[in-house]
Amino acid sequence: MHSMEENSKQIVDQLKQISEQLADQALTALKQAHAAGESKRPELERTLTQARRAVEKAISLLGRS
Repeated sequence: MHSMEENSKQIVDQLKQISEQLADQALTALKQAHAAGESKRPELERTLTQARRAVEKAISLLGRS
């Protein structure tokens, strides 16, 4: 059985991957908006960035244990 510390590290590793995926999707949304000639940040990019920040906060909280 895994210790709580090992479980926390696994969760943090998974959250880091999710954070990277969210960042990639946000960048893709920005590129698509730019290619479409939009001049302001798309709502999807804002939502993805907000979700990434929440995941980063979770990583920070779990990393303290």
